[in-house]
Amino acid sequence: MQVAALVLPVFAIIVTGWLVGWLGYLSRSLADALVQFAYNVAMPALLVVTIAQEPAHNLLEWRFLLAFGGGSLLCFALVFAAVRVGWGRDLASSTMQGMTASMTNTGFVALPILHSIYGQPAVLPAAVATVFVAAVLFPITVIFLESARGAAGGPSKPAVILVKQILLNPMVLSTLIGLAWAISGLPIPRPVAAYLNILADALTPCALFAIGLGLSTEELRSNFSASMLLASVKLVIMPVIVYGLCVATGLNPLYTIAAVICSAVPTAKTMYILAREYKVEETLVASTISITTLLSVATLLGWLYLLSGLKVQ
Repeated sequence: MQVAALVLPVFAIIVTGWLVGWLGYLSRSLADALVQFAYNVAMPALLVVTIAQEPAHNLLEWRFLLAFGGGSLLCFALVFAAVRVGWGRDLASSTMQGMTASMTNTGFVALPILHSIYGQPAVLPAAVATVFVAAVLFPITVIFLESARGAAGGPSKPAVILVKQILLNPMVLSTLIGLAWAISGLPIPRPVAAYLNILADALTPCALFAIGLGLSTEELRSNFSASMLLASVKLVIMPVIVYGLCVATGLNPLYTIAAVICSAVPTAKTMYILAREYKVEETLVASTISITTLLSVATLLGWLYLLSGLKVQ
């Protein structure tokens, strides 16, 4: 009951966003503006103020990276192999489906939820997971898709542009700024910290409301069977793999919860942007994002309940 009391208000914000859009009270097009604010302003503020105030020796937890990162890559490899070998699909399609089942929406869902329930201490592992997605999974996806495009005779994107995009990504850049500040050992001036915290407090309501507002029932109906398979991998199998790695490495309770929740959130909307850019599995990706977003309201509550027995200090 205590877990439900903490989690249900968080998901109520998503449902409120969906109802507001469904009833026509607000235009669904406003979701894009909320996402842009959360992504480019509120989230970087939260990452900087959290990481900069963390002792430098706490910033790299290899067991967390092994659990979350290893679980993400293993999940991608399993789906990629199944689609490529089992179903005989091409490189681009196999890559897109593999990443749709493993690239998580850590920034817009996991980070706000963990911050809301467990406070500032849970932001750090969520930030690490967010950077892993942006700096590792995203480039792998682009490299594979560029390889597929090159094999088909299309124009490829120069590596320098890819590196620039990664480094200038708001999540990556704000994390690097926070890391540099933490390593310097300098305290953040109080007015600056207060300013950043005000912006950071807007992340949870903006991000979660925008997810609900942008949820499309039309997208749920397209490619339903294939999307449900990918959603099952994303919301059930991947968190099980990550949890197993957490136990195997002896990861502490808070980081274990963060790793599992980061792996159990919906598919990142970045995947749809990539699908549109490379014209690969667009309807399948859109449908999977919508389905994982909808089903995660129940599955995340289940994971949080199962993990509630862990004693977080």
